[in-house]
Amino acid sequence: MVQAAPMSASVDPADVARFNALGQKWWDLWGPMRALHKLNPTRVNYIRDILLEEMRREAPSDAPLEGLRILDIGCGAGILSEPLARLGAKMTSIDPAPVNIDVARAHAAESGLSIDYRTTTAEDLAATGEKFDAVLIMEVIEHVNDRSAFIATAAKMARPGGFVFAATLNRTFKSYALAIVGAEYILRWVDKGTHDWRQFVTPQELAADLRACGLEIYDRTGVVYNPVFDEWRTSDDCAVNYMMAAQKPA
Repeated sequence: MVQAAPMSASVDPADVARFNALGQKWWDLWGPMRALHKLNPTRVNYIRDILLEEMRREAPSDAPLEGLRILDIGCGAGILSEPLARLGAKMTSIDPAPVNIDVARAHAAESGLSIDYRTTTAEDLAATGEKFDAVLIMEVIEHVNDRSAFIATAAKMARPGGFVFAATLNRTFKSYALAIVGAEYILRWVDKGTHDWRQFVTPQELAADLRACGLEIYDRTGVVYNPVFDEWRTSDDCAVNYMMAAQKPA
């Protein structure tokens, strides 16, 4: 019997069903998550560098995030969680799609990684009172209902001095042309209908949501694709993809 997906005010059932249907395709480097796999090193480096700069100035070179508790909300099948676990982080990774979690657990076991995967929602986890050194809402806020409430829930789970990291798509004409027309219809990087441009979030809106939770904006950076080298890089250009880090006052 297939486990039912947990629901909450922020969960969009249509998006849960879409990502739940990916199954093993999450880990196909040439499948529908290919762009996310290509983007992943840039995301990992961004999170690692900020945490090391601010929280772990002296850390083992082979496990620089050792001892840090990190929560990955909307973890999918663990594409971001696994490399952070390899860096020593104690990962708790949640997703409302049960198939995603099943695939994530199996892949982590095959990789020899210990990750606390849970089929649950941010709201249900927040109700337990757990706190983390960093809370990740990466490529997820453009898929939730009630963005501001979702971000507030995530912020509650960051400990004093901890961080919230977000990555999302800006709502611009350029993002519509590249992320939807280009990525979904021309390049076929992701399935048609994966994104709704109306749910894209400007940096100003995201910063306002984070500040409303009492967080301080620590950093913002754009992320751009370089077709010559087939790789993603950080940039001053936030017109399409961007990342943001916010810190809870200690």
